[in-house]
Amino acid sequence: MRTALFVTCLNDALYPRTGQAAVTLLRRLGVAVDFPPQQSCCGQMHYNTGYRKETAKLARHFVEVFGEYDAIVVPSASCGGLPAEAYESAAEAAGDAGLLREVREIAPRVHELTQYLTDTLGVEEVGAYFPHRVTYHPTCHSLRTMGLGERPYRLLRAVEGIDFVDLPAQEECCGFGGTFSVKNGAVSGAMNGDKARHVLETGAHVLAAVDNSCLMNIGGRLTKDGHPVRTMHLVEILARTQDDGPLADVPVARNGALR
Repeated sequence: MRTALFVTCLNDALYPRTGQAAVTLLRRLGVAVDFPPQQSCCGQMHYNTGYRKETAKLARHFVEVFGEYDAIVVPSASCGGLPAEAYESAAEAAGDAGLLREVREIAPRVHELTQYLTDTLGVEEVGAYFPHRVTYHPTCHSLRTMGLGERPYRLLRAVEGIDFVDLPAQEECCGFGGTFSVKNGAVSGAMNGDKARHVLETGAHVLAAVDNSCLMNIGGRLTKDGHPVRTMHLVEILARTQDDGPLADVPVARNGALR
């Protein structure tokens, strides 16, 4: 099976460690993963702002870059869900029947990372070691577009040494929503404040999610308010092993107690 990593433009530009961790983890699990250098933006900002025809151009590019692969793995539920969520309507808006056929064919081959691990590879215990107190925010796209359900939780709970705690009101949005946070700043800020408060209620020192965009939003609020909670993409946790040891700047959890 030919497998490619679609790293997403946000990860590539701002969170390169997420892409590196995804490659490290997949190779550790025996997956020969390619990184097509021609990859670009998925078009989500264009689509969500109403630019359907412009999104079709990016959908065409996506098909050209990834069309030969059997599986396309994406460390983002937000971007990973877009081909199935938006590319058909974008192709229809552009009046491109050929593109419509191609996006319908490629969409089932696009897998968010935790889907790929649990459903395609059939693994939950990936050899990870992370001795810290962690909570998890299920992002809106992971819940409502991709339906990840318990997959991220099963992967996290299988990590050796982890002290995992559930996040209160976990299904509430963090307020980011891409352009929503720009157009509706006051509402977004209030939602983000609620989410940050719930993170603090857990006593966790690390907040995980499958979308760095949401982690950027929540982490920004926590930092602004002076709370030293580390944000990490879930794959960065899964990629760590006992050889890496604990994080240098985060308290270590031992048998449910922190020191």
